[in-house]
Amino acid sequence: MAETRRRGRPTSDQQWRVVPGPGGPVRRMGRQRDLRTTVAVDVGRFASGLSRRLGLGSGGMIGGRLALALQPRALSHLVQGRDVVMVTGTNGKTTTTQMVAEALRSRGATVHNATGANMLDGHVAALMADPNAPFAALEVDELHLMQATRQFEPSVMVLLNLSRDQLDRVGEIRTVERSIRDALRRAPGAHVVANRDDPNIVSAAADHPHVTWVSGGARWQNDAMNCPRCGRSIAAADRDWHCECGLARPKADWTITEEGLVGPDAMVYPLALHLPGHVNRINACFALATATVLGCAPSAALERIESIEQTQGRYGTVILGGHRVRLLLAKNPASWLEMLDLVSGHDRALVLSVNSREADGADVSWLWDIDFESLQGRRVRVAGDRALDLAVRLRYAGVRCEVVPSVDEAVATETGEPPDVIANYTAFRDLYARSVRA
Repeated sequence: MAETRRRGRPTSDQQWRVVPGPGGPVRRMGRQRDLRTTVAVDVGRFASGLSRRLGLGSGGMIGGRLALALQPRALSHLVQGRDVVMVTGTNGKTTTTQMVAEALRSRGATVHNATGANMLDGHVAALMADPNAPFAALEVDELHLMQATRQFEPSVMVLLNLSRDQLDRVGEIRTVERSIRDALRRAPGAHVVANRDDPNIVSAAADHPHVTWVSGGARWQNDAMNCPRCGRSIAAADRDWHCECGLARPKADWTITEEGLVGPDAMVYPLALHLPGHVNRINACFALATATVLGCAPSAALERIESIEQTQGRYGTVILGGHRVRLLLAKNPASWLEMLDLVSGHDRALVLSVNSREADGADVSWLWDIDFESLQGRRVRVAGDRALDLAVRLRYAGVRCEVVPSVDEAVATETGEPPDVIANYTAFRDLYARSVRA
């Protein structure tokens, strides 16, 4: 693409623009590791490599777990001298973290927990992969953000959204919001990049001294109808929501338009993603805002973000049981809303698969919060551990479906365009593990 396209263009007649500074020299490891940490890292890296060679897994957890067993302070030692970005929220963590990592690579070597192992052992395993990389992008489970900030203060904390998910494990959103707010209090020197359209995120970040606000719109609003601070109903006026207690939607620093991403310098950066859907444009905006905080040139960072074609199988076309399919992940009402919108533009065959294993949460009552009515008239097949529950929900939505024993059988008879397969967490994980990239 032409360099003029990369520079962006002003949204008004202003002739000035803010150019991110070089951010100083890229930091290197600031202190030699002690013997205990060195041994822990060596053992952990050996275990991770052995796990991969034996085909037992990616090694994204076992290596970190062993290292932590040998050196409980391994995380605080491994982050020394690095700029660390921590990405958390209910939806979009894995994709946004990959985008942040790619953007930071425009400036220097970057490690990240690519497999989605988003607790402390996964963080340690990612950091061990290249102890000298000056940057790290870490996906963090919402409830483990506090544990991480007890050990170190990251350079940037990215807060995406909060919605109901795995209530039997995570609990209600108010509990998660308070935990994130407490984590931010422990990191006053960090820079926060936060979603101004989610009242729960605004409540968590509003008191922090260094916040960049990102606005991409909030399609799922059922978990943000009451103020997280006082419980009152939130009044909305021209989408600028506010509460009587004073909590209100802050002014945006970054916004997403049909043309591209608009930064705080009033420049428009056209966006041409491989990844589909408006939700990924929002993820890209968070990633670009984060990268510029750490001194990356927007043009170079955006070029790397745009190069991403799939994230751990999400949105990718793969071979499953000898047939081409597109895999999509949806694990709660907010993400199902986005994936159903993504498939609404065509009439390909559609397969839905839902499990309720430990990593999914046993409760599937959230199926009744999803607008499946949008699938009326589509060819739909359902599979997974909770296929019958899903079939009942679809019947009440006026959607005819066929219950099949497996996704493989569902796609075996399809011809023409690859069918879309929307699956929740463990259903998606198992399908991706068996698939071959097309």
